[in-house]
Amino acid sequence: MNLQEINSVISKIKNKVFSPIYFLMGEETYYIDYITELIDNEVLSDDEKNFNKTILYGKDSSVEDLISCCKRYPMMSKYQVVILKEGQDLSRKIENLSNYVLNPLMSTILIVNYKYKTLDKRKKLYKNVQKFGVVIECKKIYEDRIPQWIFNQLKNDNFLIDPKACSMLVDYLGNDLKKINNQLNKLKIICSNSKSITPDLIEENIGISKDFNVFELRKAIGEKNLNKALVICDYLSSNNNKHPLQMTLSSLFNYFIQIFQYHSMENKSPSNVSSILGVSPFFVKDYINASLNYSMKDISKIISLIKDFDLKSKGLGVSNTSNNDLLRQLLIQIIY
Repeated sequence: MNLQEINSVISKIKNKVFSPIYFLMGEETYYIDYITELIDNEVLSDDEKNFNKTILYGKDSSVEDLISCCKRYPMMSKYQVVILKEGQDLSRKIENLSNYVLNPLMSTILIVNYKYKTLDKRKKLYKNVQKFGVVIECKKIYEDRIPQWIFNQLKNDNFLIDPKACSMLVDYLGNDLKKINNQLNKLKIICSNSKSITPDLIEENIGISKDFNVFELRKAIGEKNLNKALVICDYLSSNNNKHPLQMTLSSLFNYFIQIFQYHSMENKSPSNVSSILGVSPFFVKDYINASLNYSMKDISKIISLIKDFDLKSKGLGVSNTSNNDLLRQLLIQIIY
C-alpha cells in the first residue's frame, strides 16, 4: 500500500468511517503506531475506553484469546476496540484468525500490529482481511522521498520549511519517520507564530550545524571544492556519534547515484529532475552543476571507491586508520 492509499485510510478514520479489522504490518512502524493511536482516539471517548478497550500482546496471548475478546459486546458504547500488539509473535498461529475475519462482530474494531513481518498473501487470512477489513503493508520510505514527506506533514498543519532546512533534517535523521516526526513536532511548537522552519531554527534547537553537515559536504564535492570538503570532514569526524562514517558514506553513495540518474535522463526539465531524483526544485541546479564536474565514467569509479571505503570503515583490508583519515582519503580521490 502506497502513501496515498495510507492517507486515504487515515482520512476515512478521521471521518468516523471504520472497518471491523485493521491489519497493520511491515517495516515502517511509524504508520502502524500512528493508525493504531488514531483509531483508538477516534472510536472511543476517554470514559468509553474504561470498559471497551482491550490490549493484548502476542507473546502473552493466543489467537483464541484474541477471538474471544473480539466476540464480546461493547458496554454503553457503539463499539469496543481490541488491539493486538506484537502480533508478529503469533506468526505461527495467526492464520487461525481467518475464520473470525469472515464473519467479524461489527461492534468490534480489531487492530493487529504485525511489525517487521508481513502476511503470506497467498493464504486465507490476507485474502479475507482484504475482503472484509483493511490490510496495510507499511514499507520503509526511500530516503530520496523523505523531503516530500516532511513537506506534506508540515503543510497539513500550515507550516513551511526551507529546502535547506529540510535537507539538514534528512541528512541527520535518515528515513526514520518516528524520529523525524518527533523533531517536527518540537519545531512546530517553537515556531508556532512564524509557521516557518529555517536552517537557523534547526541549528539552534536540534543541534545540527547549518554549515557543517552531510548536505554541505555533498555540495562541496559537487563543486569540487576540496578545501571546504576537508573542513566539513574534520567537523563530522569530531562528532562521530552524530555523524557515523557509514551513514556519511551511504549519503555520498546515494548522491552519486542521483547524479548518474541525471546524466541518464532524456527530459532534464527542472520539474522532471525534481520528481525523479526526489529533491526540491531549489536544489536541481546543484545536480546540474555536479553533472558538469563528474561524467558517468567518473561516477562509476567513484561508486566503486565508496564501496571499497565502506569495507575499510568496517575493518576489512586496513588497520589503524581513523575514520577521519579514511574520509579524507576518499574525498581527495573523489575530487582529484
